[in-house]
Amino acid sequence: MGDVKTLLNIVWFVFAGFWLWLAYALAGVIMCLLIVTIPFGIASFRLGNFAVWPFGRTVIDKPTAGVGSAIGNVLWFILAGIWLAIAHVVTAVGLAITIIGIPFAWANLKMIPAALFPLGKQIVDEDSLRAGAYYRV
Repeated sequence: MGDVKTLLNIVWFVFAGFWLWLAYALAGVIMCLLIVTIPFGIASFRLGNFAVWPFGRTVIDKPTAGVGSAIGNVLWFILAGIWLAIAHVVTAVGLAITIIGIPFAWANLKMIPAALFPLGKQIVDEDSLRAGAYYRV
């Protein structure tokens, strides 16, 4: 199964991952320049890492996330989340033009909730999740 994930990630990187990574990197740099929003920049870089190589990993809720994450997610949504979600939709539309790209477009659309509200989330390896290494909320 690892070979299939690698192949999917390579195809993803060529057609969507690199461009999405650039969008997340730009958002992260802008957030880090604003000093107060450095935690948002770190979250953007973390999501960019996920967006560039997503197959075999998933996003779960952090059990320790609290009210700070909720408030931060509202600010994130306004400052960068909506723009990154639009980038995901545009990329998904481009991928959905071909039959082969439809599963990749669907995967792209599944990443939108994390792009809109990344704080209080954790990116984990799916194999570790199946083994019960993480508590899923």
